[in-house]
Amino acid sequence: MILPALMTLVLAAPSAADARPNVVVLLCDDLGYGDIGCFGHPRIKTPEIDKLAREGVRLTSLYAGAPVCSPSRAAFFSGRNPNRLGIRDWIDQGSGIHLPRGTVTVARALKDAGYATCLSGKWHLNSKFDGKEPTPGDFGFDHWFATQNNARHQGPSNFVRDGKKVGPMEGHATTIVVDEAIDFIKRAGDRPFAVFVTFHAPHEQVEAPPAYTAMYDDVPDPTTRDYYGAVSLVDHEVGRLVAFLDANGLGANTLVLFTSDNGPEGLRRYPKAIHSHGSAAPLRGGKLTMYEGGLRVPGVARWPARIKPGGESAEPIVFYDVLPTLCALAGVPVPAEAKTDGVDVLPILTEGRPVERPVPLHWQYDVAIDGPWRLALRRGPWKLLADADLERFALYDVVADVAEARDLSADHPDTVRDLRAAMERLVVSPTSVERKGP
Repeated sequence: MILPALMTLVLAAPSAADARPNVVVLLCDDLGYGDIGCFGHPRIKTPEIDKLAREGVRLTSLYAGAPVCSPSRAAFFSGRNPNRLGIRDWIDQGSGIHLPRGTVTVARALKDAGYATCLSGKWHLNSKFDGKEPTPGDFGFDHWFATQNNARHQGPSNFVRDGKKVGPMEGHATTIVVDEAIDFIKRAGDRPFAVFVTFHAPHEQVEAPPAYTAMYDDVPDPTTRDYYGAVSLVDHEVGRLVAFLDANGLGANTLVLFTSDNGPEGLRRYPKAIHSHGSAAPLRGGKLTMYEGGLRVPGVARWPARIKPGGESAEPIVFYDVLPTLCALAGVPVPAEAKTDGVDVLPILTEGRPVERPVPLHWQYDVAIDGPWRLALRRGPWKLLADADLERFALYDVVADVAEARDLSADHPDTVRDLRAAMERLVVSPTSVERKGP
């Protein structure tokens, strides 16, 4: 009788491991802080994301890793400030720039912990899929279906699946990447999964199917209709993926995180961006700026097993918190070689409890627009902006003054001095890559 009992224990062990939470990340491209209904947009219809917020927690102080794509994604996946990885701006195709080989990512940490890992969508952490530069597979993704940068929204032709070019595809990229994610989850079997869906929308050139632009026939400007429709299509696909999880008994124990890689385009800086009608309201600035509109992004998290419905948190969270947080969720330590700048924010998500943060939130973007500001640091309610030489400053209380309308640097010189000292310790020279961390 002893042997059968032992066999029962052995057979039960995988079930315990399989009970670990799943993860689904839904990352938009250039979606503004104010571009969805539950964050205050008066016109764009996002019933599925709004429902997700009602069933989970709305994160009103979630920050991207940078005000532009590639460095923000580097922070998200690596748990490090992107400047420490040498990813200082968006990666131009063929430039030879890529996420350094050997970088520990959240996908690698979860894969090593037994998770089935998948990336479906935009990568933008190398300059080409040519067999020479590292791919998502080199950073811990069991399966990847990706484009180097953007895709044609309708009928894309530049997807690569696990190193093999796919060729022309029918349908809309927003739908295609969710199809791929669902197929992967179906194949994951009993393993817990971590799936990262990285939408191309609503990045320019914006394009939405007629059924979605028709939702806004009363909007006079056709380019605005395109943008609104593109966001509503994302919303539909978010709902489809979450409905799949729920219908298959996976929803309760899956953390779903919805967000955007940086603030909205909306600047009409070049002709093909005329369809970019993103809104960062009520924040100041947008993509490529160091103001809140460039850095603060919408955030919604749902995990019915652990997160109470209808919550809202204004506790600051930043993209490089993702790696330590998901390691904690999986019950594994953060790899020592990760050298993360982030912290585990599960207490914020599940209890609404603040966390201690040894390193303040900080950003450095050397080619930022809209003023001289190239550096930003947030500690508590205070946010300090600085020029590249740390000679000019602006200070805002971004809790009381979310629109950054009143510069308080002259009123609080001691705060400026303290934050400047912290900022100086964190600055990374454009000619060097700091790997040790702060």
